[in-house]
Amino acid sequence: MRTLAFILALALPAVADAHEIWVERDGTGPARIYLGEPAEALPPGGDPEFKRLVAPRIVGQTGAQLQRKVGYLEALVPAGDVRVTDDSVFAPWGDAEAKEGVVYYARAGRAETATAMPYEIAPLTAGGHRFALMQGGKPVKAAKITVITPERKSVEMTADAEGAVTVPVTAKGRYLLTAAQAETGKLRVAGGPVDKLHHIATTSFVAG
Repeated sequence: MRTLAFILALALPAVADAHEIWVERDGTGPARIYLGEPAEALPPGGDPEFKRLVAPRIVGQTGAQLQRKVGYLEALVPAGDVRVTDDSVFAPWGDAEAKEGVVYYARAGRAETATAMPYEIAPLTAGGHRFALMQGGKPVKAAKITVITPERKSVEMTADAEGAVTVPVTAKGRYLLTAAQAETGKLRVAGGPVDKLHHIATTSFVAG
C-alpha cells in the first residue's frame, strides 16, 4: 500500500518530503501542533523540517501563546475543537510564470460539525465516524481522503455522493484524516503570489 508521504509527493512534487501540519489534543489538555509525516514515527528530536513551523495561526484564539517543545509547538487553548492554519511553511516554488504554494489547515477534535476554515475535514454528526472535506462549508464530492489509524496504517478512501467517508474505527487511539485539493489562478501565500495553490487539510480525533 502506498504511504501517505508518497501520495502527497505526487500532488506536491516540489515539496520533497510531503510534510503536513496536524494537531493532537488529549481531552482538554494543551494542543500540540506538528510539522512532519503523520504516518511515520516522529524521529528522535523531532522532524528535521520542524524548524519551518514558526507562526501557525490558531483560529479564533488571537492571544494564544505557543511554546516550542521537542518536535512540536504547544498551546494552551479553551476546551473544544482546535483549528490551525499556516501558509508560511514553504516559500513559493517553481518557474517564475508558474509558481506554486501550499497552505495547511489542521484540526483536532470532532465535537463540532461547523467549520471555521476555507478547507476543513469535519464530522457530519458530533462525535460521529462520518466525515467530509468541506470547501467553503460545502462537502467536496469524490474527495480523496486518507485515514491513518492508531497503528499508522494508511487507508485510502473516496467520498460518496454526499461527499462523505465513514472512518473505519476498529481500535482505540488517535485517528488522523488528510486530504488535498489544488486551486489555480492569481493567488497569494505569505511568501508571495502563486499560480497554483495546494490546500492540505488534516483532522485528528481520539476514539476511546
